[in-house]
Amino acid sequence: MSDLSLHESFALLALVTFLVALLVSVYQNKPTRSFRWAEVLNGLAVLSMGFVLTFLWIKFERPPMRSIGETRLWYAFFLPLIGGVTYRLWKYRWFLSYSLFMGMVFLMINLLKPEINVQHLPPALQSAWFVPHVIVYILGYSLLAASAIIAVRYMFMPARLDASEIAGKADNMVYAGFSMISLGLIFGALWAKVAWGDYWSWDPKETWALISWLVYLTYMHCRMRQKPVLKGKQALLFLILAFVILLIAWMGMKFLPAAEGSVHTYG
Repeated sequence: MSDLSLHESFALLALVTFLVALLVSVYQNKPTRSFRWAEVLNGLAVLSMGFVLTFLWIKFERPPMRSIGETRLWYAFFLPLIGGVTYRLWKYRWFLSYSLFMGMVFLMINLLKPEINVQHLPPALQSAWFVPHVIVYILGYSLLAASAIIAVRYMFMPARLDASEIAGKADNMVYAGFSMISLGLIFGALWAKVAWGDYWSWDPKETWALISWLVYLTYMHCRMRQKPVLKGKQALLFLILAFVILLIAWMGMKFLPAAEGSVHTYG
């Protein structure tokens, strides 16, 4: 068995585990003991993806974070991990199902269109700050995506449900996600200083990362006041718009002519 087929075999194993865990989580409508199988399968999927990433890291002799395809593998790893932890903490069963589904989507795209290359990292990316910078951002984006999904799910909720209570649940994700992207900004500045000699250069990607950080900071400020400015559905709508801005910072940059030479833009 070749190295590549070994990687693909574990990716396929993870994909099958995602699918089975998703089916179990969806069809267990009541909090029965059998739902624990969804958690167990979710854990196996996380372990399988962990093996895939570790294998590629050893094979390429670098962290698998160079291409968009490699980044998708990290999302397929972190999403079910966050889904499992979220279920343990807050019993968001639907979010475990969502994270399994999205992890499966990312993994399926990669199996059909890997976009993984064996090239070594360029000198600018060979920094001790590169790995933590990318990882905390992936975690942050995953958590903030979760807050947006909560908002979308309940934006058109039945009147009997309390929008303010739902917004409070989304806040749990926002606080955790904001802490991650804050660390990402700090690690990115330290990395830039080592690689290019300046902490900040107003690169388009950096600028939009700062904009998205300020948007979520504004959201938290409005929510944490003694009399919140954003309440109920207003807060949920704000979270959806905030995530659209985050998507521009994450993926929209490669469509801007000004960002063509940016080291942050995936080729």
